[in-house]
Amino acid sequence: MTMWGTFLKPMHPEGYRFLAFFGLATLVLFVVWEPLGWLGVGLTVWCYYFFRDPRRAVPQGDGLVVSPADGVVSLIEPAVPPAELGMAPVPLTRVSVFMSVFNCHVNRAPAEGRVAVVVYRPGKFLNASLDKASDDNERNGLCLELADGRQLAVVQIAGLVARRILCWTQVGQHLRTGERFGLIRFGSRLDVYLPPGVTCLVAIGQTMVAGETVIAELGRAGPARPARVD
Repeated sequence: MTMWGTFLKPMHPEGYRFLAFFGLATLVLFVVWEPLGWLGVGLTVWCYYFFRDPRRAVPQGDGLVVSPADGVVSLIEPAVPPAELGMAPVPLTRVSVFMSVFNCHVNRAPAEGRVAVVVYRPGKFLNASLDKASDDNERNGLCLELADGRQLAVVQIAGLVARRILCWTQVGQHLRTGERFGLIRFGSRLDVYLPPGVTCLVAIGQTMVAGETVIAELGRAGPARPARVD
């Protein structure tokens, strides 16, 4: 990778109009008062990086579950999947990844499977790092049918400043592990509900890379891995 490649990343088309708006506003601010113009430059750069869509090295292998989002693991706990997904009302291991406004917000499929359900539910815009955000906030959920017949759910959850959940995936579509399926702007969270008996391989506070970080192996059972903070 070149030095330019380190800083310049592909941008998702969803961000083009926002970048144009920030760029135009920056020109106006320079006319009004130069210091404000430089503030606009900083916000324009932030807008570009918010909508960045870098390529990812998706690990290959049967049964791998990868993180659907960049961010930090904020919760790992048993929870019943959202009722609208039509899954069995039994607690599953839920792994929550919180995305700040500085993370890449393109969401990727955690595992390979057929999309059985896609359902949107309006709601509140609480801080996405809170536990109750899973129940109260606006959300969009996908239920994936895996090759072995089991189900896995991934839920996009709006946050305190997020006001738009995008999902371009439809029922019946086959998703590959790490394939892009949606985006949330600006700051939010994704929940993954693992099938029964699957061990979570990450820890609270761990940094996630969408499409790359393995959060579980479908054929692996046992206690969760311990972690330490240095």
